[in-house]
Amino acid sequence: MINRIAGVFARRGYNIESLAVGLNRDKALFTIVVSGTESVLQQVMEQLKKLVNVLKVEDISQEPQVERELMLIKINADPKYRTEVMWLVDIFRGKIVDISDHSLTIEVTGDPGKMVAVQRNLSKFGIREIARTGKIALRREKMGESAPFWRFSAASYPDLEEARTVSTVLKTANKTRVREPDTSSGGDVYPVESADEISINQVLDAHWGVLNDDTSGFRSHTLSMVVTDAPGVLNLVTGVFSRRGYNIQSLAVGHAEVEGLSRITTVVPGTDESIGKLVQQLYKLVNLHEVCDLTHLPFAERELMLIKIAANAAARRNVLDIASIFRAKAIDVSDHTITLELSGDLDKMVALQRLLEPYGICEVARTGRVALVRESGVDSKYLRGYSYPL
Repeated sequence: MINRIAGVFARRGYNIESLAVGLNRDKALFTIVVSGTESVLQQVMEQLKKLVNVLKVEDISQEPQVERELMLIKINADPKYRTEVMWLVDIFRGKIVDISDHSLTIEVTGDPGKMVAVQRNLSKFGIREIARTGKIALRREKMGESAPFWRFSAASYPDLEEARTVSTVLKTANKTRVREPDTSSGGDVYPVESADEISINQVLDAHWGVLNDDTSGFRSHTLSMVVTDAPGVLNLVTGVFSRRGYNIQSLAVGHAEVEGLSRITTVVPGTDESIGKLVQQLYKLVNLHEVCDLTHLPFAERELMLIKIAANAAARRNVLDIASIFRAKAIDVSDHTITLELSGDLDKMVALQRLLEPYGICEVARTGRVALVRESGVDSKYLRGYSYPL
């Protein structure tokens, strides 16, 4: 599916500035940033709507919106400059995710302007690597009964004085959702097999999680690629995956540390042997400069999620309490909704989404995973298996 969408832009000579592909339940959510005239972009949107399994395409560039992206940046950090680095990290509200003798890995979230400011201020120390997600955005909710999710929120809480169980809220919220037509078995562009005729793993489920090691060696692999920033390159890269039947679980495309290059971070299920052959095929691409399988290395991984919750005055305090536990930030609020920003690993995203489902989830926008190797050599996944010392 990613290859088909990227192909629509590549055939028309558009260079995708940023791309974020996140997973939510049984749908993949794409947020794409391209430059062009309004009339031509309307034609591209019409072509995208013709693709099978594309349910909705919207241009929200002219509407009030909350936009965020996530960046992991690895810099040289000599001990004598570390105090100044920590001062800058505090100013930009960043987080230290890894530290070694001569390097620091910093996580920063914000709008594109903030990302540029962070890079400029940290460039004097020497930037080693950058991994950025594409930009994700949600509309700022309007006030009053004319707002899109006013009825959704009101249906979730018809009587504020009556205590309602989680199951009751879920049933009511499900009734208010508009059922979308099933277009998976037909179409005039890319006909596909009916879902009843083929059995596949539901990898687009937000609760599906990450594949763990089993006896067959089948697991999720995180690949980091550095490519030339030019039109059609993403289509060539994803074409290698699609022709060999690989299902991309996560994809994040953003500018790299060198001008003119982009870094693609993708998550693909497979065995070590099959992924090794895939890497060899990727190296044959002219515009690909580097590809690394980070799976067996200690690495820091992050995702970003914006989630809009239906919450009126009675439920707002409960939603904010849950958000504070996960260190999520409220970035937009109306009289009937709250929009939260959360960064972390996949398990953290799924846990927050499950806790907020009873209140009613209006919209979700998620990036793919970005990852950088930990110079400290500490693998946090192994640390989770150890208990705290008494």
